[in-house]
Amino acid sequence: MKITGIRTFLMRAGAPDVGARQGVPLSKAEQPFAGTRNWLFLKIETDEGITGVGECSGWPRVIETAIKDLAPLLIGEDPLHTEKIWQKMQVAMMGHGMLGTVGGGAMTGIDMALWDIKGKALGVPVWMLLGGKLRDRIPIYSHANSVERARELRQRGIKAIKCSGLADPVEKVAMLREGLGDDMDIAIDLHGPPWLTPADAARLTRALEPYDLLWVEEPLAPENLEGYRRIRDAAQVPLAAGERASTIFGERQLIEEELVDVIQPDTGRAGGLTQMKKIAAMAEAHHIQMAPHSGSLGPVAEYAALHLMASIPNALMLERLDDDWEGRQLTIVPHPVQQDGSLAVPDTPGLGCDIDEEFVARFPSEGNIPIPAPETAGSHRERLYVQMRLSRRSYFNP
Repeated sequence: MKITGIRTFLMRAGAPDVGARQGVPLSKAEQPFAGTRNWLFLKIETDEGITGVGECSGWPRVIETAIKDLAPLLIGEDPLHTEKIWQKMQVAMMGHGMLGTVGGGAMTGIDMALWDIKGKALGVPVWMLLGGKLRDRIPIYSHANSVERARELRQRGIKAIKCSGLADPVEKVAMLREGLGDDMDIAIDLHGPPWLTPADAARLTRALEPYDLLWVEEPLAPENLEGYRRIRDAAQVPLAAGERASTIFGERQLIEEELVDVIQPDTGRAGGLTQMKKIAAMAEAHHIQMAPHSGSLGPVAEYAALHLMASIPNALMLERLDDDWEGRQLTIVPHPVQQDGSLAVPDTPGLGCDIDEEFVARFPSEGNIPIPAPETAGSHRERLYVQMRLSRRSYFNP
């Protein structure tokens, strides 16, 4: 079997929001950037008529160009040799510098589609190729910033939630714990704030200790590993991170130095199932659990995550936004069925899904960069990547 071509499918995930931003109408120049979430899918075609589908994240509009640049390397290759092709792409790109999420995202979608082809060619689900199935269903968690939303999710069988935000993290967690009791796990995502110093992050995580959280996610900028070491020594709170890195090389220090309890590689930009399986094995050796990031992903990457989570022993749970946009269910065929807070592991050959190309074409991409918040918003007044939080007294004593 030989690869004959690669096609890409870029879409804006959700209708553009041309309304107000914090009460300020969007300018004409800003409106194209309002629909900032993009999904990028691809299909690899072969001379035997078997097609594989994949998904890329990390900067979809840019990654589409990277895929077209990589395509000549793949034409004529046997798609069943996934490791060989992955290594060929890695070597080809290293001349551009250290591999980031753009390169990782391109390789992810290609690798995902190759596993889909391999499963279809051999007549087995991808999880069978990854070592077999340990579980039939994968537990999920969703997002909630209010007790009402969390209770709605609990009624649908979801047993864990994640809240977000840095304005009042301790108050928010306290409110959720009081309203939900002890029968629902709670995590909080701090989104890697570069302006939160290690000292303040350690103080914040200590303040969260009494609420017995499932984890505290990204309390510092992702590259501040020394800060993670300081938090590790200061607070008895499970830590989670890893969504912004790619490949085993990007996740290595978090795992080998045991700076986290939960590793969160993004299924759309971590380097593909070839890399995700290796990351999971590295984490298993350090008693670290796996909970893939999925907050901005589309449904094809979700399918890939289900196969991975079915096949690894240290799978914790999968992030899922099932009702964020009605178009999510129409993008893919079939849409996974959620029941009792979990998703069934597919049993059809390959990944077990395909995109609706006509539906995807109805939502062309217009922008892929979020609208910056006004400089007066929040406690950090300037748009600087590294700066110190001001008004610390009021932040820790609201």
